[in-house]
Amino acid sequence: MTRRATLAARAPVTLFHDGHCPLCQREVAWLTRHPRRERVTLVDIQAANFDAVPLGRSVAAMMGRLHVRDAAGRWFVGMDASRALYAVLGYRRLVWMSTLPGIGGLMDAGYRWFARRRLRLGRWLERREKE
Repeated sequence: MTRRATLAARAPVTLFHDGHCPLCQREVAWLTRHPRRERVTLVDIQAANFDAVPLGRSVAAMMGRLHVRDAAGRWFVGMDASRALYAVLGYRRLVWMSTLPGIGGLMDAGYRWFARRRLRLGRWLERREKE
């Protein structure tokens, strides 16, 4: 799948997120207030009743990178999941720009860097806000 395939993501999408991640919690809170929130179903993969097996996934894999499934059943993973999510929310021009040569690769690399450090970054941000 190409980066630009994310522009064809069909609403509603299901966003599988880590409910224990402070940064993920912020994004979920923003999404619940978003004017197009009906286009996104939120699923906490840390919830006791969540089972990844029927989805053909593992919780471990889903913890490592963001996962989005669109209305057509297509999976988007990592930065492509963010692109698909923002495309269905109406930010298509920004998504398109994020797929351009050079920019797309930098954003993909930035996402991978962030994903590996998201819990540490979230805890650091929480500590800073308490100060």
